[in-house]
Amino acid sequence: MPYRAPVEDFRFLLDHVVDFAQVAATERFGDATPETVEAILSGAGRLSEEVLAPLNRNGDLQGAKLENGVVRASPGFAEGYRQIAEGGWVGTSADPEFGGMGLPLTLNSCVNDMMGAACLALQLNPLLTQGQIEALEHHASDEIKALYLPKLISGEWTGTMNLTEPQAGSDVGALRSRAEPNGDGSYAVSGQKIFISWGDHDVAENVCHLVLARLPDGAPGTRGISLFIVPKYLPDAEGNPGVANSLKVVSLEHKMGLHGSPTAVMQFDGATGWMVGAPHKGMAAMFTMMNNARLGVGIQGISVADGAYQHALAYALDRVQGKPVTGTHGGIIDHPDVRRMLIGMKAELFAARAIALANAVAIDMARATGDAEWDARAALLTPITKSYGTDTGIAVAQAGIQIHGGMGFIEETGAAQYLRDVRVTAIYEGTNGIQAADLVARKMMDQGEAAFRLIEEIEEGAEAARGRLPDLAGAVWLAAESLRDGTEALLAQAMTDRLAGSVAYQRAFALVLGAHFHLKAALAEGGEGSRTALARSFILRMLPQHGALLAEMREGAADLYAHNIESLAS
Repeated sequence: MPYRAPVEDFRFLLDHVVDFAQVAATERFGDATPETVEAILSGAGRLSEEVLAPLNRNGDLQGAKLENGVVRASPGFAEGYRQIAEGGWVGTSADPEFGGMGLPLTLNSCVNDMMGAACLALQLNPLLTQGQIEALEHHASDEIKALYLPKLISGEWTGTMNLTEPQAGSDVGALRSRAEPNGDGSYAVSGQKIFISWGDHDVAENVCHLVLARLPDGAPGTRGISLFIVPKYLPDAEGNPGVANSLKVVSLEHKMGLHGSPTAVMQFDGATGWMVGAPHKGMAAMFTMMNNARLGVGIQGISVADGAYQHALAYALDRVQGKPVTGTHGGIIDHPDVRRMLIGMKAELFAARAIALANAVAIDMARATGDAEWDARAALLTPITKSYGTDTGIAVAQAGIQIHGGMGFIEETGAAQYLRDVRVTAIYEGTNGIQAADLVARKMMDQGEAAFRLIEEIEEGAEAARGRLPDLAGAVWLAAESLRDGTEALLAQAMTDRLAGSVAYQRAFALVLGAHFHLKAALAEGGEGSRTALARSFILRMLPQHGALLAEMREGAADLYAHNIESLAS
């Protein structure tokens, strides 16, 4: 079955689940009319189905290559990227002053979801550029904005982020890259960066690198890091790509998936760059891009979940094996266990997508209103979105292979590609363990205020649903109350104990939040129909896991550190 863009699902979520109307009602996003929303969703859906999806398999089989110092993209990727750029999809949420559409991030998230499901390896390119655009909009000088933003927004140039070094992964403060003033306002940037997605390619005319490096007077650790924009080709007097900068691709990584996305080892040898933001404040500027990317990576996981689900469903409808226990279709979809897996995939996909779009709505509302509560809501949801979205992508892709049975282990069916492609999403842009640590530490510095506000909303929603869906509403209310108690227990723990239970707490929060959105969907449908049936499956089958997860969270770290190194090695 070819990829089908879930345009109707997005319409339903925006209209009935995540309250997109409040975004469109703000002055900033008043152009997001129903007609505009429809045009964006339907246009991105067609692009994803007709242009990008046919490139997905080929990108896996014929990945990007480094030839004589030049990175060649997978066949067809340049043409696909050109249609993304010419359609204005790179700049959907960018500032209209520089050529963007200025539409809400929520809509852009829907676009990225469809594009990622169609061809994740190619979608990663504009996603990175969008993050760079946001970082420059917030932190760059007027001169840099005027030169770079129009080119990035139009898709003529693309953007990357350069953080990781061989000795500095999650510990960014251990980086060794240096930046020396040239005396003319520019800097000579030197160092090596690894894991640079789309670090070089031939699909656009220039590649602009955001590079973290330390000035000569920069203090050790993250507080001494500055941020620089370092283009592959130095812009000439007219703003067009001129002479080559002093940087190169050392090699491309050989990865288990995402073969169509070139992941480069980059070497900067006194490359000319310009500072973005204030000296020694590079991490603050880079976090603008990283937070954008963390939402985007969560959506990548959801994208792959959608593609894997559709692929598995098509196989289950066609494959005949054994005598079904019940049902009349004839395919393996009539077997209870296959039905269990498919419904679980679809239910978790809906929950993860709703959480991601609610996160995007919170970001949009914070930008449009300046309200600190919306900002806190967005910050709280970001690590949950990133982790639950990517965990869902991995779980759904894994289940898709299982539904294919032995054929899922055969590459020609395409089922394995989804798992190979999505696996890295739980690692890059901050591992899911780091997201969990962020949730229980930095995001709880308000003593749980933002979390308790969200839990209160979940309980109020459940109370409102008791009359029509008493069993589902009661289960969601009890789960929210358990989450409240668990959050209070978490806040009372020492930090080591919090961190030991952080992954369990994060997933428990996601399940309760997902159940809340499923309940809203069931109510919007009227309490009967396919969305209500899906909500029932999620709330009664999957939500109960939250209790065990919160019990794990309460255990703390004592048992983990009761094991000495010798016992682990024996």
